[in-house]
Order: sequence, then C-alpha cells, then structure tokens
Amino acid sequence: MEKFKRNFLSFIGNYKIIFAVYVIICVITAVNNYYRGPQSYNNYLLFKYVYVHTVEQKNIFLQYPDLFFDSNHYGVFFSALIAPFALLQDGLGMVAWNIANTLVFLFAIYKTPFSDQKKSFFAWLCLQEFITASLYYQFNIALTGLLILSAVYIYERKEVQSVTAILIGVFVKIYGIVGLTQFFFIKNKTKFILSGLVIAGLFFVIPMIYSSPEFVTQCYADWFHSLIEKNSENQVLGNMQDISLMGVVRRILGDPSISNLVFLAFGLPLFALPYVRIKQYQHYAFQLMILASSLLFLVLFSSSSESPTYIIAVTGVMIWYFLQKEKTPFVIGLLIFVIIFTCFSTSDLFPKFVKKNYIIKYSLKAVPCIVVWLRVCYELLSKDFEKNYSFK
Repeated sequence: MEKFKRNFLSFIGNYKIIFAVYVIICVITAVNNYYRGPQSYNNYLLFKYVYVHTVEQKNIFLQYPDLFFDSNHYGVFFSALIAPFALLQDGLGMVAWNIANTLVFLFAIYKTPFSDQKKSFFAWLCLQEFITASLYYQFNIALTGLLILSAVYIYERKEVQSVTAILIGVFVKIYGIVGLTQFFFIKNKTKFILSGLVIAGLFFVIPMIYSSPEFVTQCYADWFHSLIEKNSENQVLGNMQDISLMGVVRRILGDPSISNLVFLAFGLPLFALPYVRIKQYQHYAFQLMILASSLLFLVLFSSSSESPTYIIAVTGVMIWYFLQKEKTPFVIGLLIFVIIFTCFSTSDLFPKFVKKNYIIKYSLKAVPCIVVWLRVCYELLSKDFEKNYSFK
C-alpha cells in the first residue's frame, strides 16, 4: 500500500502528466463540440467573426443572428489574436485556439516559484474550472495565465514582458488592468511605463493594418457603450451572469437595483489596505498573495462574472493555498469548500433542483471564493510573509 501511495503521488505530481491531461482535454472538447454542430461552438464563431468583421469594417459589437447568437464584448485588438485561428477551417481553428489558451495558462503555472510537485497539484485542482472554461473557448484561460505572468515577470525584473502581458489583457477584455496591482513592486518603473506606452500604441495601430484608422477608432467608442449596456443587462435576478459578491447580495435581497458602487465602497478600501505594509513588499510571497487577492477581487466584484469566469478566481484560491507553509484543518477546509461548492457547483454532483433553485438563483458559486478572499485580506494585513509562507 505504501509503495502504491508513493507511485500514485509521483504520478500526479509529475507536471508532464497534468500538462498532457490539459492538452488532451482541450482537444477532445473542441473536436466534440465541432461534431455536435455550430450551436455547440457559438463562442468560437463569435470570436472568429470579430476578425472577419474587422476586415469587412462591420460593427463588431452588433448581433448577427444568421452567424451566431449573443454579442461580442472584446476589444478590436482581439481580432489580431484570433486571426491565425479564424483563417483556419473551423474544426482546426477551434482545436488550435483551445490549445493556445491552455499553453499560456500552463506556462504561467510553470513560471511560478512553487516546487514542481506543488505546480502539478495546482494544475490538478484547477482542472474542473479549466474544463468549464474550455467548453466555451474562453479567453479567460489565457487571461489568467497572462495575469500570473505579469506578476512573475515583475519579480524577475522583466518589465517589458510584464507590461505586454497586462496590455494584452487590457486591450482584449479590460480585466487585464488588474495586472497593475503589482505596480508598486516594480523596480524600474520608468522602463515599465515607457515600454507600456510604446506597446499600447502598437496594439492600437495593429488592427488598422487590415482595417482602417477610422473604423478602429470608432470601435473603441462602440466598445465603451457595449460594456455599459452589458453591465446593465447583467444585473438581473436569476440569469447566468452576476455570479459575484454583488450578485449574491442582490439575489438574496431580491433587489437588482443595488448599485455596484455600494459594494466597491467597502471592497476597494479593503483590497487596497495591505499596500500600507511597505516592509512586506520585498517578499515574493506577499507579491503573490496580492496577485491572489487581485484574481479573486476581479471576479467577485464584477457583474459580468459567469461560471466560466471562475478559472480566474479559483486560480487565485490555489495561489493562496499553495503559499501556506502550514496546511491547517481550517485552510484545508476552505480549499474543500471551494472545490465542492465553486468548482463542482454546476456539475452533476448536485441535483438539478438544487442547482436551479439555490446555486444559480442565489449565485452561490461565488460564496466560497468570497470567504477565501476575506481570509486573504486578513493574511495580507496581519501576517509576516518572511516566516509564514513557503514555495517548497
């Protein structure tokens, strides 16, 4: 039995194994959806036509029911990222797109300072949320990786790479802006800012190469209005959006009119308060705990959060968990709470009646992550990051 246990731990602790599992799953998901028909890969079609419509200079934020349902909310720069995949036959493009997102995410985990075994367990524990996101061809998978890389590169003093990762996220989905929560840890801020300005200018111009300056400029104005409208649409009781701290409160109280500003009024100060601990800045563990807080905050305080968005929040939970030097029963209990009630809340682990009338109705998928975020805030404000945390 002891030998079996050692072999099993060695197997699942091998990063190459989980790497292969992720790639196989994302390929199978794409192929399966392709053969089930366009209704199963609507998101990919929506993404593909961001490029097609940019080339044709058609409004990329309108609905085109003859091509796909729903509407795009990604910036026009996204057309450059999706272009290599959009030019392929749909089946190949879908597989390649899923693989590309997966590789960014896995590379980011690989770049973290955790031991190889911790990196493997990290990836295993994110697998369920990864599957949920990959089913919908979510850019959130790559975005999570980019946010991790932005923090890792800052610690490695690679300012150009860090700001590039941040700006890709910003120009695609705005969410990338949370990468700037690591700004205070940058050693060469001048290099970071100047290179950021150059790269931002480049990202702004790139879509003009296959479109036009007038169209691209108009796209940014249209994007702003699109996001405003989407935020209003999300604040509806019982839909599949607003799986957030705000959504939990709004749905329990039955009042969709409660403004996001009410929650941000306490959330932002609590998020920002740890920055007063300047002496902790030097510790990599403190920087990564800020990243964990940022990933959780991003999802919990966004009315656009939906089930596939939780790859971001759960990754934040895993960073918090694997930083813990001592895995107390309380810490392990919180992890199990997240795995069961966040990761598996929309799976067949729960009966349909429970999912529909409780989990979805009250946005309960967010609750475990809310608890962990509050715990992260407490640790950021009270712990010594030189003594209490470890990467081994």
